[in-house]
Amino acid sequence: MEDQILSLFPSVPDVSRRTFFVTSLTAGFALAVQPIQAQTQITTDTNGLMAGEVKIAVKGGEIPAYRALPTKGKNFPVVLVVQEIFGVHEHIKDICRRFAKLGYLAIAPELYARQGDVSKITNFGEIISKVVSKVPDEQVMADLDSAVAWAKKNGGDTKKLGVTGFCWGGRITWLYAAHNPGLKAGVAWYGSLVPPPPERANPLQPKAPIELVKDLKAPVLGLYGGADTGIPNPTVEKMQAALKEAKKPSEIILYPDTPHGFHADYRPSYRKDKAQDGWAKLLAWFKKNGVA
Repeated sequence: MEDQILSLFPSVPDVSRRTFFVTSLTAGFALAVQPIQAQTQITTDTNGLMAGEVKIAVKGGEIPAYRALPTKGKNFPVVLVVQEIFGVHEHIKDICRRFAKLGYLAIAPELYARQGDVSKITNFGEIISKVVSKVPDEQVMADLDSAVAWAKKNGGDTKKLGVTGFCWGGRITWLYAAHNPGLKAGVAWYGSLVPPPPERANPLQPKAPIELVKDLKAPVLGLYGGADTGIPNPTVEKMQAALKEAKKPSEIILYPDTPHGFHADYRPSYRKDKAQDGWAKLLAWFKKNGVA
């Protein structure tokens, strides 16, 4: 649903501001996803982990991020965890802890910090129009680079660097794989792949993943739902064809009869079997491509 809404709002180009609206991470879950599906929600503890909020130096100031890593050891492989449209709320933090339990340093920077706090907005459309549509891709790439630099100084081995993202972050995963030559692998969960119609083009977000296939510097595994109404199957098939034509070692798995957000265990869209299968494939993809 988020990807359907995302295409409806052109951005207002305003990238000169230096104000940081988000200086610390929200506690719990974003208001837009309430009530939480407690019966399926996965909660990962912090036993054996160093986990919590940190600050990352970026252009113009600093942004908050959540990071988790084992308390014992050093030189951990690094995974960038890129948020859904809801920002770095509890679900994204938990994913970082899941990675840390497996021996990774996982870090999720709040990538909307300059544009606004989406955690207090209850309406999907307002999240997009007021905040997300105003977040420049160029800024996001730079902030992820800053998160990598932070990880390198704080126990991470960035020669073993991966990225994974969900929904909004799924698209960003493809973009970052075209941006950073030091990336080893990416896993994109149901992120948009093709450009919006011309009348809805956003100058701050100028390229779609399908337009960057030839620029991919690391293999990406795409995990998509066959019943995702915001990312129709034909667009996934176009991306698959583009990857094949460019002879890129990336691939997309399309789960039949599966909706958008099937990994989000706190939402009604959660599909346990597909989420578990996707997570296993993610770990295997990272291991195969040097992120382990």
